[in-house]
Amino acid sequence: MADDGSAQSQNLWPITKFYFEVDGLGGGIGNYFNEVSGLDTETQVIEYRHGNSKEFSPIKMPGLKKVGNVTLKKGVFVKDNKFWDWYSTIKMNTIKRETVVIKLLDEGGAPTMTWTLTNAWPTKIQGTDLKAEGNEAAIETIELAYETLTIANG
Repeated sequence: MADDGSAQSQNLWPITKFYFEVDGLGGGIGNYFNEVSGLDTETQVIEYRHGNSKEFSPIKMPGLKKVGNVTLKKGVFVKDNKFWDWYSTIKMNTIKRETVVIKLLDEGGAPTMTWTLTNAWPTKIQGTDLKAEGNEAAIETIELAYETLTIANG
């Protein structure tokens, strides 16, 4: 007898990645992004061998945590310079730092995963490429440096 899936739990399916929102960006940039990448963190490895160890290889211990930069891409809109306005606040180490919250949403719009970037600031902005034969939307990119990444489910 074939299973029609009616008794199957809704939690068994992977979450789609196209329904998300970004909150808390400087200057009210909004949450109309078409791509977010670079949500990663890693722990550096410390190799250590004490002097009276019978092994000839070091042990590996966790060291400092480090995070990469997050890249956000969005369409270019008329009279929308919010990326550039936020980037221009970087002067003589007086950076306007923000808490950025990225939420992956379910089909009802409720957050299923949340990434929180603390003390984020723009480190790189890339304007759109121009192409006479192209028909794509103009996309600009902002790269954010941040200090800590917190991940929460639900």
